[in-house]
Amino acid sequence: MVKQERAVRTRNTAVRAAASEFYRAGYGGTSLKAISQAAGISMGAVTFHFDSKAELAEAVAEEGCSAVRSALDDAAGRRRGKALDDLGSLLLELARLLRDDVTVRASAHLARELPDIEDWTTLWHPVVAGLAQEAHERGELHAPADPASVTALVAHLLWGAEATLRGAYPDGEGAALDQLEGVWLLVLEGIGPDSA
Repeated sequence: MVKQERAVRTRNTAVRAAASEFYRAGYGGTSLKAISQAAGISMGAVTFHFDSKAELAEAVAEEGCSAVRSALDDAAGRRRGKALDDLGSLLLELARLLRDDVTVRASAHLARELPDIEDWTTLWHPVVAGLAQEAHERGELHAPADPASVTALVAHLLWGAEATLRGAYPDGEGAALDQLEGVWLLVLEGIGPDSA
């Protein structure tokens, strides 16, 4: 039993280290040796669990996407009744995942580099589109706002949050969620129903 627990810990350590390295250096810029060093485990321990770098990338994407699925399930269980509010909450939760979970960040990054890997966007995009459609049907959107444009807006906001977290913008991690929340509140002024 102790050996099994140690094997699970070693595997998890390798996956987390691989996620950090894939996120930092990209798939092409990451080697099994770099992952082994980052994890603080032997190359033999890494290759015992994973036959190749590609298999390790799949494990990282699988773990990141699993976290996204959990967040989507949790969000569905916390529905407040107003689709536009639920859409904003989901946007911020997905951004939190990007900030807090290296496997989610790495999954998003890997999906751009490896076309055959599971893409986290395919998980949340239909949920976002459904909430935008529901908001439209309930009259929660300003007349010119259509569900497809709202869905695209949320996608762009998430991709922008990811870019901010990657350091593309000077304020970085600490301000990313605050900025996103502020932008979303500003957006609501434009897409929300007329208050008059």
